Amino acid sequence: MDGHFTGYASLFGVPDLGRDVVLPGAFAASLAQRGAAGVRMLWQHDPAEPIGRWLSLRKDGRGLRVEGRFNRAVQRAREVEALMRESGLDGLSIGFRTLRASPDGAGRRRLIALDLWEISLVTFPLQPGARIGAAAPNLAGRGLADEIRALARLLAPGGAPPSTRRDAAPFRTVRLP
Repeated sequence: MDGHFTGYASLFGVPDLGRDVVLPGAFAASLAQRGAAGVRMLWQHDPAEPIGRWLSLRKDGRGLRVEGRFNRAVQRAREVEALMRESGLDGLSIGFRTLRASPDGAGRRRLIALDLWEISLVTFPLQPGARIGAAAPNLAGRGLADEIRALARLLAPGGAPPSTRRDAAPFRTVRLP
């Protein structure tokens, strides 16, 4: 691995575990204003832990497609890259300010316009499909709703690790080349 990776930081039209749904045009103004260089790459949303830079941020029919490169002079970046190489980490998560949102009538919030200021590599993304190397429409051939339910059970008070629960399937990680 040369420190370079791609993935999806956000999926359009798919509810996250917080019941937010990002709409396709939500990042347009922010990306036009900031570009990739104006969005920080952080470790676990910690502003004291920048670990690289975004080379490209573009929206497509699926979501916000990202291309990044680790700064190998940064120790944490080398550690994160090693975790990715061994499939121990593959989550992406966005940090933003909501500019415009509306309820959708089903208890979810539709995010119409967002000011994107950082994208983090994380252990557990709020959007289960926001992954490095993500290319398939759902994880492990299961429906995204099943993935969300499994993660919600783990995060709920009293939740147990997948290895001890029969109804919670293990999460699939994406092996990088």
